[in-house]
This record gives sequence, C-alpha cells and structure tokens, in this order.
Amino acid sequence: MNVEGILEAKGRAVETIPPDTNVAFAAQKLSSKGIGALVVSSEGVRFDGVVSERDLVRGLTKHGARLLDLRVADVMWKGGPTCSPADTIKKVMHDMTRTRNRHVVVLQDDRLCGIISIGDIVKHRLEELELEAKVLRDAYRVSR
Repeated sequence: MNVEGILEAKGRAVETIPPDTNVAFAAQKLSSKGIGALVVSSEGVRFDGVVSERDLVRGLTKHGARLLDLRVADVMWKGGPTCSPADTIKKVMHDMTRTRNRHVVVLQDDRLCGIISIGDIVKHRLEELELEAKVLRDAYRVSR
C-alpha cells in the first residue's frame, strides 16, 4: 500500500498557517483543531515547514513566556520530512523512525496535497493486520 491509500481514507485537508503568524495563535489552532502539527505555508499551497507541539515545547524551554509573541517562522522546522502519494507506507515509516518525526507532509509537484501522521500509519497497519487475520481464519474454515 502507498500513501495515496491513506489519503483516500482520511482525506487531503491540510491545516496551514502563515510563517509570520504569532506562536500564540498557532498554539490555539493546534488545540482547537485537536492536531499535533500545522504546515507552515505563505499562501497555503507551497511547503515552507512544519510547526508541531514538540516545536512549541522546545521553544518554551528556549524562550520562556515570550515564546507566545514570536513568529511561527522563529520556531518551526524548516523543510522537514516529505513524501509523495506514490511512496510506500514502509518507506514513510522508515523515514519517520529515522528522523523521529510524527508527521510527514505529502507533496505532489511541489504542492501540498496532504499530511499523514504516525497515528494514520498505525491505523492503516492495524486494518491490514485485521484483514490478513480474517483471510487466514476464512481459509482455515474452508480447509476444514
């Protein structure tokens, strides 16, 4: 299976935020949307970086309370892991593990087309395992 399958199941909506937005607004948006990361994009189409809950915690350690007045561009991870819809889940899992990242931005022709999280991948993998178990149970019943 590839990333496209996950995007078909979960949708392609991507929450974005401009890099000049203050961190307080980014934190509020993460909380209100119940998500762990926002794609940083000047116009909502190109990928500039990612700001995640982890970035905010690190920023709080470094800047203290004045973190909330900084711009997203000051704390975001510029660039970051990306993939294409055609990439395999195995490749993306490997990249997430190697870079210790929980979110991967999906790009097609250098344009945002989705974002997947470790939770999306775990959900997909569990569904695969459940299907495999069902097929094996059905095959066992037929062979008896």
